[in-house]
Amino acid sequence: LLRSLPYYLALMRFDRPIGWLLLLWPTLWALWIAADGSPDSGLVWIFSLGVIVMRSAGCVINDYVDRDIDPLVERTRIRPLAAGLITPRQALGLLLLLAVLALALLLMLPDRVWPWSIPAIIITVAYPFMKRFIQAPQLVLGLAFSFGLPMVYVALDHAFDLVFWLLFLANFCWVLVFDTVYAMSDREDDLKIGVKSTAILFGANDKLIIGSLQTVVVLIFAWLSVLLELSKTFYLALLIAAALFVYQQWLIRDRERFACFQAFLNNGWLGAILWFGLVLGY
Repeated sequence: LLRSLPYYLALMRFDRPIGWLLLLWPTLWALWIAADGSPDSGLVWIFSLGVIVMRSAGCVINDYVDRDIDPLVERTRIRPLAAGLITPRQALGLLLLLAVLALALLLMLPDRVWPWSIPAIIITVAYPFMKRFIQAPQLVLGLAFSFGLPMVYVALDHAFDLVFWLLFLANFCWVLVFDTVYAMSDREDDLKIGVKSTAILFGANDKLIIGSLQTVVVLIFAWLSVLLELSKTFYLALLIAAALFVYQQWLIRDRERFACFQAFLNNGWLGAILWFGLVLGY
């Protein structure tokens, strides 16, 4: 078991925290906004750990479903399941353990949150299959990566007001941004094996559509800052975030594989800066 531990950690992408960071930042945005800048520390810990566990489970499900596709893609052929370092049965055993941990964390939340875990699980399980059937699987990922927001609001017994829907829309658009950029780095491989993505769907308009979505995200956060009456500190954070979006556009200018992946990774900093801006803005 100890000999296989590094492979289990790699299967959960524990060595690549960008995945759970992109899920964590929106959850923290929602916690600070729904709690008017003063969230309960216990909830912060539960949701943060829940993000890591659910992201890990999502990676295991994704790799299990894609175990026959991943060996054909340059970037994913070294994943533990694709490389034969872990068996499908071992992966399912790890998934069961993660499900138990997720259930334990869910039970620590108010019982009104519990029913919301059902659609969250359904979307998490369904997403890996979407790239085979729909032209824009990133739309489903947008829902999956935004589902922590309503769960936070329900946990805090907060109404789904205008601020909530704006935050949900901003995050949904942000997910489309970073996962389309991510898919751009795999576009050539995906075309060969018949996997669908927004990077393929958008074609020559990919950079323009990504830029439009980035603009929407910035404008929505500017609107939120007015509605929430945040201090001017948040505007500085938003300005930095906008500059990072411009930097990402520069990185993807030639659609080069490595540069597109670097643009994807840059979103980890962008999400953090917006969270720090919210904390200081309150």
